Amino acid sequence: MSAEKISMPDLNGRTAVITGANSGLGLETAKVLAGLGARVVLAVRDTGKGEAAARLIEGETEVRRLDLADLASVRAFAEGWKGDLELLINNAGLMAVPKSTTEDGFETQFGVNHLGHFALTNLLLEHVTGRVVTVSSGLHRLSRGIHFDDVNLEKGYTPYRAYGRSKLANLLFTLELQRRLDEVGSPVLAVAAHPGYAATNLQGRTGNALEDRAMGVLNKVVAQSAAHGALPTIHAATQDVPGAFFAGPTGLFMNGAPGPSSRSSAARDAEAARRLWDLSEELTGVSFPL
Repeated sequence: MSAEKISMPDLNGRTAVITGANSGLGLETAKVLAGLGARVVLAVRDTGKGEAAARLIEGETEVRRLDLADLASVRAFAEGWKGDLELLINNAGLMAVPKSTTEDGFETQFGVNHLGHFALTNLLLEHVTGRVVTVSSGLHRLSRGIHFDDVNLEKGYTPYRAYGRSKLANLLFTLELQRRLDEVGSPVLAVAAHPGYAATNLQGRTGNALEDRAMGVLNKVVAQSAAHGALPTIHAATQDVPGAFFAGPTGLFMNGAPGPSSRSSAARDAEAARRLWDLSEELTGVSFPL
């Protein structure tokens, strides 16, 4: 299925921010949204790579620096923002990397994939007029819950365990954000998406040579392209969907046309979502602004 077969809105005069838009799913999403007329801001850690990516996009773009592993960078990005923001797409992330910590001392995957986006969203939320789209993963099912007494996984870190937990956090964040938006009568939607199995530069960074080689083979044999993997994000950003919607591929082997996707029972736990929100506010010093 191609993006052209999806009924798309006219985004002329609208602005979209996409984190991690210099490659993979973020770049493919940026190409589509710019093609629909949106001004697309590529929020990237490496502005040189961002500028190179922007040259591949037909339409209006801007590159701004954002390092989600550094809350000072997140704050600087938000403080420099002016005007309305139709779409905030929390796309950037790390997958199954060796244990490390962010500038603020958080376990890196939780810090980048969840806490960085949590802070960014709340700092920008007063500007958002349309939707917040957060990219999760089908591998959120690897985690049965958030370990609130060990958020940095000091009692037992494995790359995929940490990744699954961070992607579960993305879904719980979306659930609680939508609840809060509904509570204050905001028209903004909080939705999520996952790409299925798409070949991007996320894979192959576990630090285990055997695992990385196996992932490389699977990417060539099984995975769909980044362009196809971006379709659920585009679906969540542009189609008529309810709040807290979770989009994903509807075909076998985590590929195919985008549509509604199922999530684990842990990802539907409203109490865990509230508890995670409170913890995230405490860790980042950022709270819901509405």
